[in-house]
Amino acid sequence: MATDCHQVKALHFAACTSARINEAELPGNAGSIPQYVQRPGGYCYAYRQDTNFFTKRTKELKPAVQSAPGWKLFGKVPPRENLQKDSKIIQQEYEARTGRMYKPPPPSTRRKNIEFEPLSTTALILEDRPANLPAKSVEEALRHRQEYDEMVAEAKKREIKEAHKRKKIMRERFKQEENIASAMVIWVNEILPNWEGMRATRRVRELWWQGLPPSVRGKVWSLAVGNELNITPELYEIFLSRAKERWKSFSETTSENDIEGASVADREASLELIKLDISRTFPSLYIFQKGGPYHDLLHSVLGAYTCYRPDVGYVQGMSFIAAVLILNLEEADAFIAFANLLNKPCQLAFFRVDHSMMLKYFAAFEVFFEENLPKLFLHFKSYSLTPDIYLIDWIFTLYSKSLPLDLACRVWDVFCRDGEEFLFRTGLGILRLYEDILLQMDFIHIAQFLTKLPEDITSEKLFSCIAAIQMQNSNKKWAQVFASLMKDNKEGDKNHSPALKS
Repeated sequence: MATDCHQVKALHFAACTSARINEAELPGNAGSIPQYVQRPGGYCYAYRQDTNFFTKRTKELKPAVQSAPGWKLFGKVPPRENLQKDSKIIQQEYEARTGRMYKPPPPSTRRKNIEFEPLSTTALILEDRPANLPAKSVEEALRHRQEYDEMVAEAKKREIKEAHKRKKIMRERFKQEENIASAMVIWVNEILPNWEGMRATRRVRELWWQGLPPSVRGKVWSLAVGNELNITPELYEIFLSRAKERWKSFSETTSENDIEGASVADREASLELIKLDISRTFPSLYIFQKGGPYHDLLHSVLGAYTCYRPDVGYVQGMSFIAAVLILNLEEADAFIAFANLLNKPCQLAFFRVDHSMMLKYFAAFEVFFEENLPKLFLHFKSYSLTPDIYLIDWIFTLYSKSLPLDLACRVWDVFCRDGEEFLFRTGLGILRLYEDILLQMDFIHIAQFLTKLPEDITSEKLFSCIAAIQMQNSNKKWAQVFASLMKDNKEGDKNHSPALKS
């Protein structure tokens, strides 16, 4: 029995020895050390490399040619010759097979040739019933196939429509960028160096209407608004230091006896209102709120103005005007433009809450409202809906709160060119844009709609409606109509707005 056992072991050892393979025949075994490893039933060779040990029977070993490198997908390894092909060879084979040759566009036109292909609709797959359920009849299968084809066709239509829409938006955006770039060159090289001689020309007015390039917007605003008050950066620093002293004294102590004084109470109210209003200025931008990069800057401009014009003080809505100027101008320049802008007759009347002057502005607005939109004018009259309900918020913030910021800046562009007339023309343009919707609403819904305009309003649609508004009534322009109303107090009393009654 022992002899048979020894014979079996000897035969097994001889088989393993005769089947031994040189190290060079196995890929990746350079430097490996062959060793005898005892296995159940006998001994066999194994290779050790570093600290990893593995065993391999001789019958499982394959020639090195068959173990191709690369990734393995669905149990298939790509042929070795495909892996070694150059990318240019693969491209040439693809072009020969499809008959199409790829020509890369020049770098200057690559952005313009962006194409959108519809998304895949392969998610809509027509499946047969499971095997455990009765099969469909021929009529039912045909009906399901027809419904499936209709679903796929509708899905493809939607995808193509959305792709064309995205493509159109991109084209408009690129066109706008090109127009801005070309306009900027004209403004910088031709118009601004010759401002006084070119500002009133037809060419400049047309460029102005299309919107100022952001890079020159602040400079053009400053030149258009002017500096009739002769404010200097040094004067701004003086009023800013006074404002800081006032904030310091207010934050340290405030006695009850001081609060009884009217001037001190008004001052404290302005300081508190500034603090509250700043937190509500363009909240979606998160740059004017406490901790934001422009919080202190906005606080400084508004505080300095309350010291510069204590007769006006701070009025709710000023923060939006100052914020728009800060986004386009340096600190001192923003204050100078802010003070001169609020010194215009229309802004001064509204921010000083001069009721009689405000009523005359509303009356002049209604004259052109009836002239341009008679049907909507009568609809508003039937509900006794007066202009003060929606115009006050628009005029106080110069549309910066009611319209998207980029659109509001474009309104400001033409406002700086045309003055207060364009503010009321813009209001009529908004009413014209939404005339069909407003005619279907009652008093409450009209007031709610106009105090919170839709966010998807576009500059092209709004300015096309503004351009359609004619600011001329019986051969009288805005300034002439307003001047006649100033002379006629009875006309102002007749157009008295109930919301402004004391």
